[in-house]
Formats: sequence, C-alpha cells, structure tokens
Amino acid sequence: MRFRRTDDSELSKLNEDASQTDGVLQPYPLKAVYARETVTLECFPSKDETENIYWYKLIIGQKPQLIASSHKYSEPFFFIFNSTRFKIKKDVGINHLIISETETSDTAMYYCGVRRDFGTVFGAGVFLTINGGQSNSKTVVQQPVSDPVRPGDSVTLQCTVDSETCAGEHSVYWFRHGSGESLPGLIYTHGNRRDECEKSPEAGSPTHGCVYSLPKRNLSRSDAGIYYCAVATCGDILFGNGTQYKHVSKLHEKIKGHVNKMQQYKLNTLNFNAIIYKFSNIYAKILYSELFLRFNFI
Repeated sequence: MRFRRTDDSELSKLNEDASQTDGVLQPYPLKAVYARETVTLECFPSKDETENIYWYKLIIGQKPQLIASSHKYSEPFFFIFNSTRFKIKKDVGINHLIISETETSDTAMYYCGVRRDFGTVFGAGVFLTINGGQSNSKTVVQQPVSDPVRPGDSVTLQCTVDSETCAGEHSVYWFRHGSGESLPGLIYTHGNRRDECEKSPEAGSPTHGCVYSLPKRNLSRSDAGIYYCAVATCGDILFGNGTQYKHVSKLHEKIKGHVNKMQQYKLNTLNFNAIIYKFSNIYAKILYSELFLRFNFI
C-alpha cells in the first residue's frame, strides 16, 4: 500500500491550522527509505512556539530516548553517539530532523515535542523504517471481518506473516485510515513479538508463520475505516492488504430491512399479476371455445 504525499500548499494550510490550535503537526505517520539514504522527518510547531523543541526516539519495548533539543537563539544539541548524521532544520513554524546515511538501527518512532510551562506537548509521531535492501519472500495477509458488523459488536483483526523463515523478533504496528482522512494514523503497536509464531507440523522445521491480533470491542462510528497491519523485521517493513470496517447504524439496518420487504412485496405482486394474467388468458380461451362451439351447433 502507499500513502498519499502532501504537497507544499497542503502543508502550509496544515501549518496554519496547527498555529490556530497551538498544536504540533507531524504530517506523515510513516517514512520508509533504504539504508544509507537521507530522510527528513517533518515537524511543524506553532509559529509562536519555537523556543524549546525536542526530538525523541522510541523503540518498542524500550524507554524514549532524547536525541536532540533545539532552542530559538542557539544551535541544536544532540544527545546521541555519532550525531554527525543528524541535523535540525529550523525556521518559523518549522523544526525538521534530518538523518543522513541511515542505518537499520534508525528504525523507530520519532516524536517532536514543544516544551511548555505545564509540560511537553507532542506531535502524533512518525514511524521511520529503514529497508536493509535484503530480498525476502515474506508477505503479510489480513483476513476480512465477518459481515455484517454492527455498532456495539466486537471483532478481532488478524494479520499473518507468512514466509519460509519467520524467525527473530517482529515489531507490529496497526494503522487506521478513517473515512475522509488524507493520511492513516498509528493506533497500536506490538513490541518485539515471537510468542505468536506457529511452528510447522514437521519436527525440526523452521517457524513458517506468525499471527498477530488486534481486538476491537464495542465498535462505534468513530472506529470505521481501513485497518492496516505493518510488520517491521530484518530491516524491512511489510504492509498487509488492509481490513475494512464499515459503520452500519441501526437506522440503516431498519431502512435496509424495509427496502428488502418492499422488494419482496413487489416481487410477490409481480408474480401474482403474472399468475392472474396467465389464468385470464386461459379463461378467455375457454370462453372463446364455448362460444365458438355454441354458435356452430345451433
């Protein structure tokens, strides 16, 4: 699957919206590049909040790591080893983290935060995945949910990583693309999972599949959308084909039921009319035959 890129005019509008709501905008939930490439992680803080901005790196299962701080009147400071690969591009309403010569170890969630009097306000984050360039035969398959699914129901979304070798730890991410939204958003993560991998029936054979589940309970209108499963493994990220949940209201169910009844009534009426028409033709033929015989034998 692919995410639609946002052009400069859209980013300008989003930046204005962030200023109006005092938000921190990270417009792309996902970035995927090959190893040794340069990547820019965008952050658009409010235009009047550029004094204290921080970048954090979060690897699932580990504590957040402060990697950079940026202040209005000083050069950015980096808290990581080999920081020469990292740069901050800052301007009014802009604070982008640039990583050059990317490595597979750079795969993580990155959060841009603004320090305020009461604490730090973060953006939604961006998941950066570095493709190591190794070819593999892994695929991610998502099963459709049972139909229909009504409000208040519970479902379990599943995705399966199928490959000849499924060994090692996986980081699993779930994204939801809601109706009317231009970009999917990260909703859930599984960190370093190996316990859900199924062994082949043959003794001594390697693991051949891993199943990951996302339970959704008491579904409502806000849960509608397409859910994508993404599995990060061996320096690659693999996306599933998506599972769609459509919100069906009780009113819609009633209307649909009435429409089905009306269609059935119409069908029954047509069948009844056809039967009447058929018998009327037969009756007319019988009546014509009787009249013909009567007048011919008088």
